[in-house]
Amino acid sequence: MKQYSDRQLQIIKTVTESGFSAIEALSEHFSVSTQTIRRDVNALCEHGELRRVWGGVEPPPVSGNLLYAKRRILNVRAKRQIAAEVARHIPDGSSIALSIGTTPEMVIEALQERANLKIFTNNLNVAMQASARHDWSVTIAGGQVRAGDRDILGSEVEAFFDRFEVDFGIFGVAGVSPDGGLLDFSEAEVGARRAILKNCRTSVLVMDHSKLGRAAHMRGGNLSEVDCLFCDKPLPDHFAASLGSARVIIAPAFESDGADLGNTPREGTSQ
Repeated sequence: MKQYSDRQLQIIKTVTESGFSAIEALSEHFSVSTQTIRRDVNALCEHGELRRVWGGVEPPPVSGNLLYAKRRILNVRAKRQIAAEVARHIPDGSSIALSIGTTPEMVIEALQERANLKIFTNNLNVAMQASARHDWSVTIAGGQVRAGDRDILGSEVEAFFDRFEVDFGIFGVAGVSPDGGLLDFSEAEVGARRAILKNCRTSVLVMDHSKLGRAAHMRGGNLSEVDCLFCDKPLPDHFAASLGSARVIIAPAFESDGADLGNTPREGTSQ
């Protein structure tokens, strides 16, 4: 197994968390020359830990989904920004269905100041955090737990969400295709997400900008089907064009006005 220096390990962590880092920024952060950083980066790229791109370095592309532990720290700042912004729009006493993934988990973390929430989920990480609150109720789907992912999928999960009608359905995706298609890595992931969308009054898609154009092989739904999308950056024009009808609100976390999601008028243009 390749042994990396402490600085190289920190470079991997920094780039993984941010999604991209410039060579000059890494040089300043670690207080070494750009030549030293380039040597470290070149070695890491040779071993597949990172990928060189114009102006800097980014995490390598993956053909399947990352392990949960790596997803948990990937673009973590953006995910926390998104989660905090979503939490501002959720009032006390709301009923919420939350799906699998690390961004919905961070939404639960950000909701800790809310009172009397009713949580319905197939995400064990969400359930564990929510169950620590004595004034919240938590209902979890039954079935076999996916090793490493800490969630439950399958027909039982879809039937579980079909039993409820909640105020908010909050879910992520593995990727978004250029035509606005919502992508995941399995039919079961798509099925759970679509069951949440079908059984909520306001559907909320949470994703950081790295999901735009990210490849995943299972298509299920489109951006035009969701009520609200929270992202850390505005959508590029070719993605925004796929919104279609006036059913979708694009609310970048740094631009939102803080109105309740359920009371926000639907508009066709990005916000």
